[in-house]
Amino acid sequence: MAQDRPKPVRPPHPLAKGAAGPAPNPAAGRKLSSSMITLGTMGLLSTLVVGFCAAQQGTFSEQVTADCVNLDSRRPDGSYEVVDDDLCDDDDSHSGSSGSGYHGSHGAYGWYYGGRRQAGRVALGTTIRPSDAHISTRSGSVIQRGGFGGRGSGGG
Repeated sequence: MAQDRPKPVRPPHPLAKGAAGPAPNPAAGRKLSSSMITLGTMGLLSTLVVGFCAAQQGTFSEQVTADCVNLDSRRPDGSYEVVDDDLCDDDDSHSGSSGSGYHGSHGAYGWYYGGRRQAGRVALGTTIRPSDAHISTRSGSVIQRGGFGGRGSGGG
């Protein structure tokens, strides 16, 4: 009974002499070119995204919070007393100043940028206005818009 079964026919080994290798598959070339197009498209798309982000880097500005402080209240730990924002009103259209808070009768008050506020005092920031930053008070009033189109701090 075991002898009645026909033996399976195997194709010749591709390295055997005189054996013809497997017939080329025309679809295999198309898969390769399709993969190359996909990879090329992804590379181009990646380059465009990176280029766009690099071009927009100056547009997106840092978010900085400002507190109006009494500049005469500095303690040894570097903290300042926080006062009402109206005392630091730096409306450039009326005063013609640089917007630093050092003008008129408001000479003792100024903006303190990027500090941590605790128990009516603020520390770990700076009195120097950051450039190209979006600066707003804790109440949400915008002091300076950063990036392209942001107003400068020059005065007359």
